[in-house]
Amino acid sequence: MTDRVWFITGTSRGFGRQWAEAALARGDRVAATARDAATLKDLAETHGDRVLPLALDVTDKSAVDSAVARAHERFGRLDVVVNNAGYGLFGAIEEVSEQQARDQIETNLFGALWVTKAALPILREQGSGHFLQVSSIGGVLAFPNLGLYHASKWGLEAFSTSLAQEVAPFGVHVTIIEPTGYSTDWSGSSAVHAEPLDLYEPARQARAARTRPGLVGDPTATADAVLTLVDSDNPPLRLFLGRDLVPRVEQEYTARLQTWREWDDVAARAHGAPQS
Repeated sequence: MTDRVWFITGTSRGFGRQWAEAALARGDRVAATARDAATLKDLAETHGDRVLPLALDVTDKSAVDSAVARAHERFGRLDVVVNNAGYGLFGAIEEVSEQQARDQIETNLFGALWVTKAALPILREQGSGHFLQVSSIGGVLAFPNLGLYHASKWGLEAFSTSLAQEVAPFGVHVTIIEPTGYSTDWSGSSAVHAEPLDLYEPARQARAARTRPGLVGDPTATADAVLTLVDSDNPPLRLFLGRDLVPRVEQEYTARLQTWREWDDVAARAHGAPQS
């Protein structure tokens, strides 16, 4: 398909901006959303009526419904829906406040859910379309000081895996995108930091010491991968972005399997006698 119509959340910067620019550069059309529509002005000035800039807070479900409806009305269809809006919440579980935890889940998990639910009837009735759910390597692995962020991304991966099975009969695809660390603003000004407790400083220092230099990716390099993904007739359910991710995940899942096998006799006893 040429001239696809994209609906992208979090388009002011980072992955959302890179993918919007790549789609527009090849002649696609984009409904670009951001909390502050002024950050989208340059896109509209450069690409004219092929861009629909929309102010959107993804935690506002009625605003999400309205934005998706406006995009559909403007362009007549939606082909690629990118749930990219989100941020990182840094803090140990004990450090994170109730409001910080709720805000993280509202944006990263429920925001993506509301956009998915608003767009799904359109894609289903078209008999085509592709959801790109932007997760993270943190949607597969978990590290100290990011527990609520991981919770939001693991939740996104869970509902998206179910979604993929539910919508496949309608010709709708779902891909969970799992990037490694990139030089976006995820850990910069867009991040939220809980009030630290001194007793968790050793865990933070240990995590920082394990960070491998030279593995931070260039977000501009992801655009070609995403275009290749949406052009595929048989896109995958999951796609890593970045180097050296498969060995890290293999190590994690090998350890999980080993633990489950070691405790399998206990698990079997917990089943009880078979019921007739």
